Amino acid sequence: MSGPLNDLGQPIGAPVEGWTARPRPTRTATEGRFCRVEPLDLERHAAQLYAGIVDDKERRTWTYLYYGPFEREADFRVWLQAAAASSDPLFFAVVDLASGIALGLVSYLRIEETAGAIAVGHIIFAPSLRRTPAATEGLYLMLRGAFDHHGYRRCEWRCDSLNGKSRAAALRFGFHLEGVFRQATVNKGRNRDTACFSIIDGEWPAIRASFEHWLRPENFDANGQQRERLSVLTSQPRDAP
Repeated sequence: MSGPLNDLGQPIGAPVEGWTARPRPTRTATEGRFCRVEPLDLERHAAQLYAGIVDDKERRTWTYLYYGPFEREADFRVWLQAAAASSDPLFFAVVDLASGIALGLVSYLRIEETAGAIAVGHIIFAPSLRRTPAATEGLYLMLRGAFDHHGYRRCEWRCDSLNGKSRAAALRFGFHLEGVFRQATVNKGRNRDTACFSIIDGEWPAIRASFEHWLRPENFDANGQQRERLSVLTSQPRDAP
């Protein structure tokens, strides 16, 4: 084992020079080419979000979440009102710029200013938003906010270990699987093992470059189909010697 030792000869972590606690994320909107990530507002977003999410007729959206499905918009509004008032998780709506409609939710959570650690989660996208450049850009804007604007050292992504789509999305976005917390919790009367992924600040510049390369206009053909896959781009820094 290599690295610094204390005066007792014990291995210790590398020093973090000039470290101070990070500021908490604020309710500030950020905009890209395809979407705007803006603070969640009950009156502005509730009807649009509910209309988009209920397009998931099989209600697959809710299988691995701790809440939902919501049978009525009124029930969804009750939950959304509490979400909009929360500071951790801190919720944002993802607004598709082409239509001006809010089609998704994202949040920062497990915000630890002293450690410089934060997570992204509570990701709920309408079917019409999934697998679109706007969806990918929404996550990019959240990651950019965590690392570049607020200076966090670590960003986590946690999901039910059986949620294959969430695990695949984490890897596509450049997160690294750290492990699985066995019997981490009980969700809707079922056991949940939780898979934990992370990006740390030393990895972020290469991952950010991959996102920005993928989001370039020339990466999309006349039908809006990608030419290069983000999963390939984000895997390259990890494969490099």
